[in-house]
Amino acid sequence: MRPAEEFRYLVLAAQREGNRLLGQALKPLGLTTSQAEVIRILHDRQPLTLTGLGELLVCESGTSPSRLVDRLVAAELIQRTAAEHDRRHIELRLTDRGDDLARQVIQIEEQLYQSIDALAEDTGLDQINTFLRSFVRGLPAGQALARRIATTR
Repeated sequence: MRPAEEFRYLVLAAQREGNRLLGQALKPLGLTTSQAEVIRILHDRQPLTLTGLGELLVCESGTSPSRLVDRLVAAELIQRTAAEHDRRHIELRLTDRGDDLARQVIQIEEQLYQSIDALAEDTGLDQINTFLRSFVRGLPAGQALARRIATTR
C-alpha cells in the first residue's frame, strides 16, 4: 500500500473510531455526535440562524441542518424565536435543558481530547494538524472548520 493510500485509510479509521468513542460516551445523554456538535456550536455562539449554524457544522457540511435542528427542537433542547429587529429572521438558542446537556457534552469531549493528547504526546500533533488543515482547505468541511477556528481565536 502506498503511503498516500495508507494515510487516507488511517484518517478514515481514526475518524470512525473517534466518532464511535464519542458516540458511546454521548449515548447516556440520548445524543448523537451530530446533535452534540449542534448543541456545542449553539452553546458557544448563540443565537444563530439556521444558515449561520450550517456554516459552522462539520458533521453536516454542505447540507441544511434543518432536520437535525427539528429533532433538537422536538426534544426541547433548542428553541426557535423571531429576532426582535425582524420577525422573519429566526434565531436558534439552547433551552435550559439544552444548556445543561451542553455542559455535559463539554466534559465528555474534554475526556476524549485528554486521551488524544496522551496518545499524541511527542508525535508532533501541531505538524499533523497543519498538514490536515492544508488537505481540507477550500473544501466544504474544511471551510466550516476554518470558520469555527476563526471565531474562537
